[in-house]
Amino acid sequence: MERYKEEFIEFMVESEVLKFGEFTLKSGRKSPFFMNAGAYVTGSQLIRLGEYYAKAIHENFGDEFDVLFGPAYKGIPLSVATVMAYYKLYGKEIRYCANRKEIKDHGDVGMFLGSTLKSGDRVVMIEDVTTSGKSIEETFPLIESVGGVSVVGLMVSLNRMEKGLNSDSAALRDIREKYGFDTAAIVDMKEVTDYLYNRDFGHGVIIDDTIKAAIDDYYRQYGAV
Repeated sequence: MERYKEEFIEFMVESEVLKFGEFTLKSGRKSPFFMNAGAYVTGSQLIRLGEYYAKAIHENFGDEFDVLFGPAYKGIPLSVATVMAYYKLYGKEIRYCANRKEIKDHGDVGMFLGSTLKSGDRVVMIEDVTTSGKSIEETFPLIESVGGVSVVGLMVSLNRMEKGLNSDSAALRDIREKYGFDTAAIVDMKEVTDYLYNRDFGHGVIIDDTIKAAIDDYYRQYGAV
């Protein structure tokens, strides 16, 4: 596994974005882990987060895109932090764009904020984690409505690798098959589990035998690719 992925896993734990225990998800499932990207709140955290996204996007999609699109609301700071990091790491200017939940009819009018989209633009979409694909379902038609814009792919931070409520396959795969563009994650839960299992960072083991058994049980029931 690439070093930046290992660093990102440690970063999620240090930032208390990724926690292990017993959590009830919106779906009603009892999960042994929970990710809350809203816990990235400081300047230093957002700088590092943008760099991890930028490295993963560069590795998976290369430089052949023009705009980074972040669905409102969580995708907005992600897109801003990542375009800044992308320029710092790779020297390429990428524009950021996001949608508004409500159309603004005065001043900076329209559905989009940040850069406008124009024919010929190649877009990478960015999210924290995708479990149902609902935000993509809402925003993909907005991008398509511009005309002449192509979506290169979708990048998320964590692939939970579990089936949806109405599907036996994982959300990223469903999106890939439905919309025809590629999907990727900085890390997936198998990589997280393999890296953290019985590893002591100086303040105790994050995933011990008990938590590992709970994760294995969860994926026997809900696991998908």
